[in-house]
Parts: sequence; structure tokens; C-alpha cells
Amino acid sequence: MDKYISLQDLEDAATEILSKPTVDYFRSGATEEQTLAENKLAFQRLRILPKCLMGITGADLRTTILGHEVSMPIGIAPSAMQQTAHPDGEVANAKAAQAEGTVYTLSTASTCSIEEVASAAPDAFKWFQVYVFKDREVTRKLVMRAEKAGFKALLLTVDAPIFGIRRSELRHKYILPAHMRLANFEEYLPTPTDEAKEDSIRSYVGGLFDKSLSWEAVEWLKSITKLPIIAKGILRADDAVKAAKAGCSAILVSNHGARQLDGVPATIEVLPEIVDAVKNYNLEVYLDGGVTTGTDVYKALALGAKMVLVGRPALWGLAVGGQAGVQRMLNILRTELETTVQIAGIFMISSMFLLANFKYTPYDQRTP
Repeated sequence: MDKYISLQDLEDAATEILSKPTVDYFRSGATEEQTLAENKLAFQRLRILPKCLMGITGADLRTTILGHEVSMPIGIAPSAMQQTAHPDGEVANAKAAQAEGTVYTLSTASTCSIEEVASAAPDAFKWFQVYVFKDREVTRKLVMRAEKAGFKALLLTVDAPIFGIRRSELRHKYILPAHMRLANFEEYLPTPTDEAKEDSIRSYVGGLFDKSLSWEAVEWLKSITKLPIIAKGILRADDAVKAAKAGCSAILVSNHGARQLDGVPATIEVLPEIVDAVKNYNLEVYLDGGVTTGTDVYKALALGAKMVLVGRPALWGLAVGGQAGVQRMLNILRTELETTVQIAGIFMISSMFLLANFKYTPYDQRTP
């Protein structure tokens, strides 16, 4: 693993290992993929103004997330069907997060079940990504299983009333390989044995989405669980306030990896105004989208995020080396963040107030 010294190294290696349809599925964004590019470019436009001669002899990256201490403010975001990257799939990812002392988020559309992941990584700080489906009994059962299995929070996706248009998936007609399954839906679905059944599974999951959802869905979710709820997919300050008022414990500033709607802003662009909008609420703010270096992490923390989550980088690490590959990815980010913190002149991540040594230029054109 030592030969991989950047996340780009892991991505390059993974693309040599995985099939083209799988690579395109993981890489793809919505339609023209403008926002997919902007998620990274927006970080590159931000500049750090370091403080000199601060006498810093080390970096303490520890912080507290939802009352739980983690070793660094970098966690793993949910992504579907991880066995398509490596046979160990979500189990390897969760074990990597456990070993590194940080957050792992399991996707509803996982190829390893809630119970399999919990058994393999019992001490991991695990979250479960969930949708409030039209058939709320399906959601209720998933939540109960996650709660029973020891997951510590629910990551509620709020930006997916339907699937976004991802052209590479349409060109390849990408489907889950027949020997794999959507593990959390087995009680509802036939055992996949051929392509036709796989298509029916994807249609089934997509058919569960509820276009009529409102913020009442958070109230309903709170009525069936005591787990904290994190709203994932917030890009507007007013939506952040609605999430706070609805009783969410945190929000994840996210554009779904630019996979839902093209033309929306990069997440780092809207982060400052969202942080400002909820500053008087007891609410943590996280970010995902476009994070590929430790300096990206630093910039997100500087603009008010409590933690960042990474999705695609975990998949590249998983493809290259299973658990070891994911741990390598996390340690690359850890080392880069430690270096950035010390050169920038900041003592502790857990008490970052960095706007004074950070230059930020917001995006120019906004639409309601």
C-alpha cells in the first residue's frame, strides 16, 4: 500500500482493476457533469493564509461527532453496491473505519447486510443511510434492524425524490452482477438469478421513492426511533433551518456526489451561508463532495464544517486493496491534514476558528 501516496494514485490503480462499466458507475455525475467537476474546482479556488512561527510541535486531529470521539474529522460516506469494487464490500469499508477510529456510513442499497456489517465491525462508529419510502413499513423495518445492530445515527437522504439522470449508466445499462444482491431487501425480493430479475430489483427500489415527501418525514422518523437524524443533501440555508426546526441533530451539505441534478453549486460554495444560517441551533454541519486532499478537508473545516465524508475515494481504496486499501486512503488524508494544520498554524481541529486565516470568495451567480 505504501506505493500509493495520493488519492489520485488509488483512483488510477482502481480504474485499471475494475471493469469500465463499474468505473463509469462510480465516477458518473448527472447529465453534463458540470457540478461533478465543480465539486473539485471550487476547492482549488480557495486560498489558505497560514500563520507563521506559531510554535506548533504536532497536530491533534481528534474531535467529537454527535457526542462520540473520533480520531479525525474525516468519515466514510454511503455508497451503494460496494461488492462491485471488492468481494468484501461494505464489510471491508466498515472494518477500515473501525481500525482508524472514524465514522462509517452504510448505504440502504448495500451488498452486505446491516447485520453482516455490524457483526464484522462491532466497535465501529456506524451510521445507516436511509430513505423514507412510500411504503413506510419498509423504512421502519430497516431502521429497526439498524438500531438493533448498534448503528448510532440515521443519515436521511432528502435530495432524491427520484433517481438523477446519469448517462454513463444508461449507456452501459449498468446493473448489479447476478451473483450479488441488495442485501437489505432480501425479504421483499426474489433471489437474483438473471439480468431480468436484476432489472426488476433496481426498478423496485426506485419505485419505493416518495415524490410527495415533506419535512413531516423527519417527524415521522423521529416517532419510530431514538437515533439522531442527519439530513443529507442540503444545499440551501433555508432548508438547513427547516432541518433544524424539524429536529435533525446534524445536516450533511451534499449534492449527492453531483449525481442527482447538474447545475447545482459545489458543496464548499454553499457551506459558509448554511453554517451561518444554523449557528443559533444545536446542530452539527458536515460536508461531502469533491474532497480529495487533506487541504480540502482543512478548507471545509475552516468554513464551518465539523467533519467531511468521502465516498468515491473509499471505493477506489476498496478496489485496490480491500480493507487495507481503504485504510491507506484514510491515512493519506490524515497525513495531509496533519501537515496542513501544522504549516497553517492551527493547534487543534476540535477548536478550529479559521476564518481569520482563510480567504474565501463566494460563487458569483445564484438562482433561487
